[in-house]
Amino acid sequence: MSEPYIPTLRELPDELLPRNRMFYAGPGALTTSELLSLILGSGRPGCNAIRLAETLLVHFSGLHGIARASDAELQQIAGIGPAKAAKVRAALELGRRLLSTSPTERVQVRSPADVANLVMLEMGLLEQEHLRTLLLDTKNVVLRVVNVYAGNLNTAVVRVGEVFREAVRSNCAGIIIVHNHPSGDPTPSPEDVRVTEQIIEAGKLIDIEVLDHLVIGHNRYVSLKERGLAFR
Repeated sequence: MSEPYIPTLRELPDELLPRNRMFYAGPGALTTSELLSLILGSGRPGCNAIRLAETLLVHFSGLHGIARASDAELQQIAGIGPAKAAKVRAALELGRRLLSTSPTERVQVRSPADVANLVMLEMGLLEQEHLRTLLLDTKNVVLRVVNVYAGNLNTAVVRVGEVFREAVRSNCAGIIIVHNHPSGDPTPSPEDVRVTEQIIEAGKLIDIEVLDHLVIGHNRYVSLKERGLAFR
């Protein structure tokens, strides 16, 4: 059975073109494939940008997979050359930077979801384990996000003093710990719990409260405090 015919962007009525729909209805009205097609452009004559976008999304299992793909991997898709691969990677990098700069907008943490919204898009893509701390003032406003460590998180490697170094320098009232699981599964390990217990006890000695520890996976997270792990 032949595939159903899908018109190219050039064959669509003006009112159905993604760029025009975005102008009238906003970007939220467009599907992910339509947004991606605007980045890819129409390309060579006869190229269907929407179908090409859908091919990318299916091949890499969504935006998360596309974001992790290298230039060479993107260019394995027919219709994706160096220019289109660069456009896709540039657009995703802009989104990542937007998320990473948001703490400077003085975000106030009211729930674990607030923390996850700040860090999950970037940290969920990391292929190595990273530990970071969010430095908070007395009103739980995020002052800064500090990179503490990259590697396997265990008590033999993580130095508690490093976790609090910038918090002490900045005279913070509290911190929130975040680290990622490259496997995509955010379930805390026994080692995660032990490290958290050590950090909490150290924080009591220097009067800096550890408010939570989030483990970040692929589009998921776990709050140790919500789970009743390490926090008593």
